[in-house]
Amino acid sequence: MTLPAILENRLSIPVVASPMFIASGPDLVIAQCKAGVVGSFPALNARPASMLKDWLQQITEELDGTDAAPFAVNQIVHRSNNRLEEDMATLVEFEVPIVITSLGARPEINEAVHSYGGIVLHDVINDRFAHKAIEKGADGLIAVAAGAGGHAGTLSPFALLQEIRRWFDGPLLLSGSIAHGRAILAAQAAGADLAYVGSAFLATDEANVVDDYKQMIADSTADDIVYSDLFTGVHGNYLRGSIEAAGLDPDDLPKGDPSTMDFSSGGASEAKAWRDIWGAGQGLGVIDATVPAAELVARLKREYEQARAELLGKVAVTVAG
Repeated sequence: MTLPAILENRLSIPVVASPMFIASGPDLVIAQCKAGVVGSFPALNARPASMLKDWLQQITEELDGTDAAPFAVNQIVHRSNNRLEEDMATLVEFEVPIVITSLGARPEINEAVHSYGGIVLHDVINDRFAHKAIEKGADGLIAVAAGAGGHAGTLSPFALLQEIRRWFDGPLLLSGSIAHGRAILAAQAAGADLAYVGSAFLATDEANVVDDYKQMIADSTADDIVYSDLFTGVHGNYLRGSIEAAGLDPDDLPKGDPSTMDFSSGGASEAKAWRDIWGAGQGLGVIDATVPAAELVARLKREYEQARAELLGKVAVTVAG
């Protein structure tokens, strides 16, 4: 599979950093891009809406004239996002190179990005949504498999990737429990072009989250992840400790309202996602400390290169035998 020109030979490691609500801002994006991975943030993180221009100005000025990787902005394409039209006009003004769309696929969004030469990656949790996204003009897909942080699917990454690859030969990313270089290589071996990494970047100096959140990421394992639709109306993965801290029983959560998506917690709790109920994926068992984003990318690169060398050795032995 061939990557779009905007990504070809631009990355130090085949990774796109996922846009994380609240956590991803200009400092993290700039650090990610300078380390050689695609940095991204949700447009809704810039509050008020007028701040989006300030963020884009800061990012473009910091990255201009460098050999940094390109950046991306995530748009929630859902009726609850009353900023979508205004934010899209800003993205077009700044000619944001990559736009990641979520929770809805709309042709006019894709056309707006294509008007200046940008590309659109759309996240999907199953093959049906993948078909719809491409039919409506998306350039690539992000397969959000079981174990991904935040809003996540339920399908095995092997099942999801192989179904999409039966008909789609364009850019394909995999999201779900990727926090080690071996997992990045495994994503490529399974059919993805790039890995989509989120939770590992929560435990970085540049992530815009409280220190207790970062420490909980470092202290937790896959067993500490709870899958629920209570907090936004859409199923997602959250840290058990943050649910307990909000006074809720993570083993007995009520159902959320699937007809709407908001950022409240649901029920009678005053806690809000993602401010108080903290999202994370199942891959955090390999994260044990908070480090600069550049250091994290360097670790992933070392692990990736080591895993690739080991795999090549195993293949050589198998073929020789």
